[in-house]
Amino acid sequence: MTPARNKSGTSKFILILGSLAAIAVIGGVLYQAQSNTGEELEYTVIPEQVTEAVIEKPDAPEAFIPAPTPEPKSVAEPAAITVTKAPKLPSLDDSDEFIRERLLRIKHRGDMETWLNTDDLIRRSASYFDGLARGVTLSKIFPLTAPEGSFTTHRDGDIIWLNAGNYERYNSTIAVLISLDMKSMAQMFHFIRPLLESAFAEMGYRPRQMDGIILQGIDNILDTPIIVERIELTRESVTYKFADPDLEALLPLQKQLLRTGPENTQRIQQQALALKEALLNP
Repeated sequence: MTPARNKSGTSKFILILGSLAAIAVIGGVLYQAQSNTGEELEYTVIPEQVTEAVIEKPDAPEAFIPAPTPEPKSVAEPAAITVTKAPKLPSLDDSDEFIRERLLRIKHRGDMETWLNTDDLIRRSASYFDGLARGVTLSKIFPLTAPEGSFTTHRDGDIIWLNAGNYERYNSTIAVLISLDMKSMAQMFHFIRPLLESAFAEMGYRPRQMDGIILQGIDNILDTPIIVERIELTRESVTYKFADPDLEALLPLQKQLLRTGPENTQRIQQQALALKEALLNP
């Protein structure tokens, strides 16, 4: 996608890089739902997969995310205008500082700096999307902001209800995610695609499978139901489960997303849909 002509190539590049955080954490709020207090709903923990390659070729959906078509150059463009070329991508192993430095040049919330304060950013992004496509979230992939306060329930006789006040615990994380521009994020995907393909290849995936995994992860978020009614829980030992068997049968990541509340779920789904449209319609 060609930048507007009244901006320098460097400014465009910085804007594009700003969306890396969104690619890495579009499912980030799901991570916030994970707490080891012993009071939370049951969730599935998958071993962290940042650098470990998949030995057997995994069964993954295939798809195609089209590359943007360059806009034709204007024949009337003044010769005096110079275009600054975007810096060459570093190797996958040496990409962290390159990515982090440019991300922190753009406007961001303080939480974003904490999220980026880790290594293997591209590999972690690939692993996180791999988890989203399989319906789970990989714990400890990113050091995201913990939910505020403690998970709470209340009883009405023998019935246990999820307190609606729990939804506000995720507001800070949601605010960061919905502030990110999805069109810029899609541009970022195309710019760093060679790095992402390398990270997915280490896990045994082909480029078309990478595209399918990313789109499947987005669809899993979009398929999460919006529950505006009170949610009843059951408790076995120290873990809570949804009393409604249809809710309990949802993917782990969808159940975790439900715990952020209907309004926050809708906000995340709006971002996920905007991302999908931007990827498929460059």
